[in-house]
Amino acid sequence: MVLPSLLLFMMLTILFLAIPHIAADLRPSSTQMLWIVDIYGFLMAGFLVAMGTLGDRVGRRLVFTVGAAVFAVVSFVAAFTGDPGWMIFWRAILGVAAAAVMPATLGLIFSMFLNPKQRGIAIGAWAASISVGVALGPLLSGVLIEVFNWRATFLVAVPVMALVAVGAPFLLPEHKDPGAGKLDLLSVGLLLATLLPLIYGVKTLAKDDSGAVALGGIVVGVAFGVWFVVRQLRSSAPLLDVRLFANRTVSGALSVYILAALAMGGIYLMFTQYLQLVAALSPLRTGLAILPAALVLVGVSLFSPILARRVRPGYIIAGGLAVQVVGYLMLTQVNSTTGLPLLLAGFIVLYPAVNPAMALTTGLIVGSVPPEKAGAASGLSTTANDLGLSLGVALIGSVGVAAYRNDIVLPGGLPAGVAGAARESLDGAVSAAQGLPSEVASTVLGPARAAFTSGLNLAAVIAAVVAAVGAVVAATRLRHVPPTGAPVQDESQQSTVDA
Repeated sequence: MVLPSLLLFMMLTILFLAIPHIAADLRPSSTQMLWIVDIYGFLMAGFLVAMGTLGDRVGRRLVFTVGAAVFAVVSFVAAFTGDPGWMIFWRAILGVAAAAVMPATLGLIFSMFLNPKQRGIAIGAWAASISVGVALGPLLSGVLIEVFNWRATFLVAVPVMALVAVGAPFLLPEHKDPGAGKLDLLSVGLLLATLLPLIYGVKTLAKDDSGAVALGGIVVGVAFGVWFVVRQLRSSAPLLDVRLFANRTVSGALSVYILAALAMGGIYLMFTQYLQLVAALSPLRTGLAILPAALVLVGVSLFSPILARRVRPGYIIAGGLAVQVVGYLMLTQVNSTTGLPLLLAGFIVLYPAVNPAMALTTGLIVGSVPPEKAGAASGLSTTANDLGLSLGVALIGSVGVAAYRNDIVLPGGLPAGVAGAARESLDGAVSAAQGLPSEVASTVLGPARAAFTSGLNLAAVIAAVVAAVGAVVAATRLRHVPPTGAPVQDESQQSTVDA
């Protein structure tokens, strides 16, 4: 169960280093490239709760096994895709398959480990695998691209998920919830109709001529979101129990989780692009440049639960996010020519500091609701992580694209195709410059890299603000939660009052 959890979260970041190579090979537009990167996370988030309910009804092991098998097959197909539209489609299917696997892992842990101490160890291993997966994604991607090519970043999932699909029926017990309600397909559709138009609207805001379309997408998403919430409140067996938000620990922890992941998602993408496209590091050197921060992250992930036994988790999370603000502010001072040392130093500061928000909130959320609602609460936690990371790529990534297009200034006399590609994105500028004489290429790459770095600086300002808000929320909304080593008062009786 740890193995697919590690892989699925690794797949959220493994493409970050592959983006320039996919862009050069498939020639997607900048909007298509953003969809290729984050459609996986959005559909994973959109289907997590639905797949968790389906697993409760037909069997968690069955859904887990089928999801792993589909993931293996589609990863193989996606590796040999040559069209950006089809790549978006296959990444979407991978997101749905991932959504089938993830809730089953945590659900099976709750059904298999009845002893609280054993369950705590199992959940700790599960949560650590997620942190390790996110950290290892870029490093493994760099090695695979250096030795093979970007298609290997998809192929690596095939043997892992094939092993999981074959082994699960022999190693895992089946578990169903006799009281599970029917899967509400309309609510599944409403949830997707909320997320996708909202994200489409945010993405198109980066385009100068799409204001009406962007606003329309946002309005449609909000309208479906209201309908979704109303339906959940009226349902006796809701797809997503929004009443859990009445619990102040659940609502506070989810808010912090989303804010922390949102800030990190967009900066992580732009950070890896800077390393390859501005600093011109090879994929392997890029992965190695990320390794120190990843190692510190793993250490923090092991230390945070131990510290939380003596210090209130809300204060630990707030402290981590405050450290992140410092790292983001360091990134606001990076330039396009000599900024690499400062960029790496800032990332070493900010990247491990996100872990307390990731490592401690799942336990807070699941532990603060009655046992019969633990599955729904764990689904909310995983959804918040996926949604936050993907929203960060979409929101902050779109800000970076808009800043790039606004700031780039190219010299006159360039071929129309070269100028058009360079104004579209930094990927386009690098690809267009490859066929030019070196002195002409420098007149394209210099302004493009400066414009991208300006976008990174602006994105870092936004991420710093988001992390600061998360720190305040953690310090105020979670300050009532005692250290995990102390007796915990059941909040389920206080939900109405807290709301």
